[in-house]
Amino acid sequence: MKIALIVLPALLLINTCLNLLFLKRPSKQVPISPTTVAVLVPLRNEADNVVNLITSLKQQIGVPNLEFILIDDNSTDETLQLVTSCSDGDRRFRVLRGDELKYGWLGKPFALEQGGRATHAEVIVTVDADVRLNPDAISASLDLMARNNFDFLSPYPQQIAQTWSERLIQPLLQWSWMATVPLRIAQKSSNPAFAIANGQFFLVKSSSLAKIGGFAAIKNEVLDDIQLVRHLMRGGFHGGVANGSSIAQCKMYSSWAQLRDGYGKSLRVAFGGILGNLAAVTFLLISGVLPFIFALTGSFAGLIGFFFIVFSRLISAFSNRSSISDAVFHPFSIVILLYLLARSWWRRGTIEWKGRTV
Repeated sequence: MKIALIVLPALLLINTCLNLLFLKRPSKQVPISPTTVAVLVPLRNEADNVVNLITSLKQQIGVPNLEFILIDDNSTDETLQLVTSCSDGDRRFRVLRGDELKYGWLGKPFALEQGGRATHAEVIVTVDADVRLNPDAISASLDLMARNNFDFLSPYPQQIAQTWSERLIQPLLQWSWMATVPLRIAQKSSNPAFAIANGQFFLVKSSSLAKIGGFAAIKNEVLDDIQLVRHLMRGGFHGGVANGSSIAQCKMYSSWAQLRDGYGKSLRVAFGGILGNLAAVTFLLISGVLPFIFALTGSFAGLIGFFFIVFSRLISAFSNRSSISDAVFHPFSIVILLYLLARSWWRRGTIEWKGRTV
């Protein structure tokens, strides 16, 4: 056991260091892109977000052939009115009133499917309502795709974490793939086991998307972003994640209740079935919790393992411009994550998100 307390965190640290070298980053100076681009924005009850979102979209530069398709997914608040008034006068914007949700579909894929049908652009960009893009975000991402000959790209936004729950949990999103997935291999592989994506900000060639059946391929997937990339990889298309912290930011949650329910709707499917979840729990305990417990008892192996895992978190935090000081609380982050995982299984099929049961 003591060997595992050192070896597993050490391997995660080594992979994190290698990924820091291979992680793609957008250039600061990019050429004007001639590509036709459609930005699809699914919206459901996003009255608190749409004004700032549309402001950031209006500021996009470097892509002359750019259109924004905002799909209102039957919002019950003022989203539609705000979207219409804020985008009025800018011919790049189109507002679609979404159809009633069809049986067998989840809301976001259904909204994206409707938006995708409304455009013939060469590249589709999906953006969540809680994302804020820098003026060069889309042009820099297109340039990065072109330079690497990618079919899809997931520029990972900086995760804004302010409340205690956000600071404990949100940094784990990036750390999870920085520490466990060899990015160099993932960028060239067709194995869906290496799939990494963040649907907050995502780009894909329309031709590639069409060949996998469009967003219908993920019509009932809770983890729509990961599943979309898995379909693309199975179809022989290549791409990967990029460090988008310099061009995009996202604040997903503003309270413990939001974070708890947000993870509750999806965390139980993140690791596959029962066996996958048991393996994930074992991995998280051995790498993230037990070294800290053993260190408290005076174990040198535990202390070294704890140092390795915290160092890997420090590297991930540095890469994504998140709080470096929060890395030392990694064991507590893992304990909270395990609680959220257990709750996700316990409350499956009963959690409400945006007014719908998931």
